[in-house]
Amino acid sequence: MASDAKQRPVYVISVAAELVDMHPQTLRLYERKGLIRPGRSSGKTRLYSERDIEHLREIRRLTQELGVNLAGVEEVMRLQHELDDMQGEFEAEIERIEDELRSQAQPRALPAPGERLEARDRPVYVISIAAELVDMHPQTLRLYERKQLIRPGRSSGKTRLYSERDIEHLREIRRLTQELGVNLAGVEEIMRLRHELDGARSHLETNVRRIQEDITQRMTSWRTLPAGGAEPADPDAPEEDPEDPDADPDRD
Repeated sequence: MASDAKQRPVYVISVAAELVDMHPQTLRLYERKGLIRPGRSSGKTRLYSERDIEHLREIRRLTQELGVNLAGVEEVMRLQHELDDMQGEFEAEIERIEDELRSQAQPRALPAPGERLEARDRPVYVISIAAELVDMHPQTLRLYERKQLIRPGRSSGKTRLYSERDIEHLREIRRLTQELGVNLAGVEEIMRLRHELDGARSHLETNVRRIQEDITQRMTSWRTLPAGGAEPADPDAPEEDPEDPDADPDRD
C-alpha cells in the first residue's frame, strides 16, 4: 500500500537533514520533543521515512513562514501523528472484525440509526451560555468562528448553537493562547488539524459500521440458503404427474 511505502524508514539522518535543509542536530532536537518519530535499524541507527520528511518540512513551514513557537508546533505535530495513526487503526479494526467473523457465527449488534450522532456533538448552547462556560466574550466566539477555529451549528431560525465538542475546542484555544503563548496562525493550524482528526474518526466509525452492516447482511443471506445450496422451488412451475406417460419422453 502507498501509506506503507511512506512509513518505511529508509533515510539516515544525514540524508534526511539534507532533504529538508536542516542540521542533523535539529532533527535530534525535534525527535526529543516528540515532533518526529524516526525508526531504528537493527543497529539502532535512526532511519527516516517519507512521512518523517513531510513532517519536517511542515515544521519548517510553521516556524519560518507562520512564526509559530515551539509549543504550538508540538501541538500541531501531536495532532498530525494522531492523523497518521488513523489509517493503521482503521486497518486494525477491519482485521479485528474479520477475525471475529471467523471465530463466531453471530455478528456483532449494530447501533440503532438514531444513535449515530454522539451526545457531545449535539448543538445545544446559545452563544451567551457558551461564552459563559468558557469565560470568553460572545464577540470572541464570533471571531473564532470567522477564523473557522470553531464550527457551531444553527437552529432552524439561524441561531448559533454550540455543542460540548465546541466547548472543548474553545477551552483548548484558550489554553493554547493563554498558557502556551501560541499565536493565532498557530492556533488556526492546530484547530484545523483537530477538526480533521474529528472528521477522520467519524469517517472511521462510519466505515466500520458499514462493514458490520454488510457482514450482517451476508451472514443473514447465508443462513437462509437451502441445505445443499439448492435453489428454492418455483411456486409457479407446473407439477409433473408421475402417472402421465407423456411427462417423461424416455419412458417406454
